[in-house]
Amino acid sequence: MSITRRGLALSLPVLAAACAGGDAQPALQPPPTYGHLTPLRLNVLNIEVLEPGPGPNIRIDPPAPLSPSAQAVRMGRERLVPVGTTGRGRFLVESAMLTREVGDGGGLFTQRTERLSLAIRVRVEVLADDGRRVAFAEAEVRRSATVIDEGPASRARAADQIVRQGMDDLNVEFEFQLRRNLRDWLMTGAPAAPLPGPVQQESLIRP
Repeated sequence: MSITRRGLALSLPVLAAACAGGDAQPALQPPPTYGHLTPLRLNVLNIEVLEPGPGPNIRIDPPAPLSPSAQAVRMGRERLVPVGTTGRGRFLVESAMLTREVGDGGGLFTQRTERLSLAIRVRVEVLADDGRRVAFAEAEVRRSATVIDEGPASRARAADQIVRQGMDDLNVEFEFQLRRNLRDWLMTGAPAAPLPGPVQQESLIRP
């Protein structure tokens, strides 16, 4: 998808236990959107947001109500805005993986658990009119959690929440990296506020 100026376009805790109800149908919220966030205005004529194709770096282990790759693409479309007259930008999802594996198989005195891992990496490139890459910025986030497995519904809820939290992290990291690495290409109407610190990636497993 191409956006033109003339027609605009770690791991932290996730769940200690799934909600009550076991295999009951999960009550999930609509997918998050990003258009309400501060636009990132690039001094280029247009921005191409590329849909990732199949490959080893794009993986979603079901059940997964939210696709990490689709959410990353949506973030690129809704946050990046071209405001220039020359050159072009390109947004790519380099990797988007939501994987799961059995934690504890469960037994007489223990509950079955599952370990979720999320990794998303995106890149923005600025290209000259002749196609040369003149600048780029990358943002990456990782999360993991061990959750109680009470059936398909609880597994879906856990996957939904880790993707939402990961995308919250990615939004912060994405803006931080663009303001740090593409500052000469970002257009702002007022002096920039102090930059937030990068997202810290640390592991915390909650049984």
